[in-house]
Amino acid sequence: MDSGTLASMLPFAAMILVLYFFMIRPQMSKAKKEKSFQAEIKKGAKVVTSSGIHGKIAEINTTDNTITIETGAGKIKFERAAISMELSKQYLAAPAVKK
Repeated sequence: MDSGTLASMLPFAAMILVLYFFMIRPQMSKAKKEKSFQAEIKKGAKVVTSSGIHGKIAEINTTDNTITIETGAGKIKFERAAISMELSKQYLAAPAVKK
């Protein structure tokens, strides 16, 4: 390869590196955190599903990877991946007030 060809390929290589470090890598990190969060959910935890339903985990079925959530109206069965966040005291703690 001559230097002109190498110089013309350099911007494309730089764009690929930027794409990887600013888009792909953070998404992989976020997916890993979500997967570990969903694996650590325990029975009795108060949670919110991705559709916005609030409830308390009544049962965890590991064979078909589902969770039964107890709401005010009854019990609903969800996929484990539908749990978006936990509403425990550690997550609802008030942030420190800055003065």
